[in-house]
Amino acid sequence: MARPQTLPLLSSLFTLISFPSGLIGTTFTISNNCGYTVWPGVLSGAGTDPLDTSGFYLRSGESRALLIPDSWSGRLWARTHCSTDPSTNQFSCATGDCGSGKTDCSGKGAAPPATLAEFTLNGIDDLDFFDVSLVDGYNLPMLVAPVDGRIRGGNCTATGCPVNLNDHCPSELRVILSDSDGKSVACRSACEAFDTPEFCCSGAYGNPKTCKPSSYSKFFKEACPRAYSYAYDDASSTFTCPAGGNYLITFCPSTSSQKAGTTNSLARGIPLINDTMVFLVPVLSRAAAPANPFSAVVVFVVAGLIIFWPATWWWLLF
Repeated sequence: MARPQTLPLLSSLFTLISFPSGLIGTTFTISNNCGYTVWPGVLSGAGTDPLDTSGFYLRSGESRALLIPDSWSGRLWARTHCSTDPSTNQFSCATGDCGSGKTDCSGKGAAPPATLAEFTLNGIDDLDFFDVSLVDGYNLPMLVAPVDGRIRGGNCTATGCPVNLNDHCPSELRVILSDSDGKSVACRSACEAFDTPEFCCSGAYGNPKTCKPSSYSKFFKEACPRAYSYAYDDASSTFTCPAGGNYLITFCPSTSSQKAGTTNSLARGIPLINDTMVFLVPVLSRAAAPANPFSAVVVFVVAGLIIFWPATWWWLLF
């Protein structure tokens, strides 16, 4: 069972009390804006102490605060289409499954495809490093944003992939379940789909000089310019903030939440999404077209919202 959501003030007090002297501690507030339940997973990096939880569930509209120790590194993601087999009592998910057989991931990572948030806290020059990665594919929209008014110094700004790519995923990368009515529930990476050195940046392609963006990674990059799209996509995809602050990680953020600073010189002028929405039509010869005319209407409505986005989430980012 998931623990009740922690109130922000109580969470802040608990953060100060829970960590030994000298450890600042960070709060990750994880919010589910999707219209369905998700099961967040957490994997602590090698040499990093595990958190008090490595997996839980969030119903639509729910949030949960996680207390993160200083100098933590690891990744977070959301699992979807999860259930427990009544005959074996084994828990599993169609996307992002960690293979533990239970809600807690217990030190296991996400099976691709999955949208990943990756962090290294209190690293070089007392900075937090973070990114949202589509290198292992994509399963749902995600936004990572610094809070507490910390958008100052470093390359401190929101990043992520806040749009739904599943309906427009190239046909050869789609993940379709037997009960998903033919709709894609995730979008695989070319590496997972084809397992070749060229797409996986391995072997002779295991360095930035030989591993270049593919037509498939460009699909992700055109959709979400600030997210990692392939292994060496560092320049416009890694962000930093002064250590010691907190972060909001949102699954299925609304398009009105795409306010982001431009203090990252490498990302200046690069929006969170492609505001022309061109990526929503097939960018590859074999990509699938929108399912119906209503999708096109939604595209133009969303594009309008982006152009005139309200300041609804201003208080969250500042």
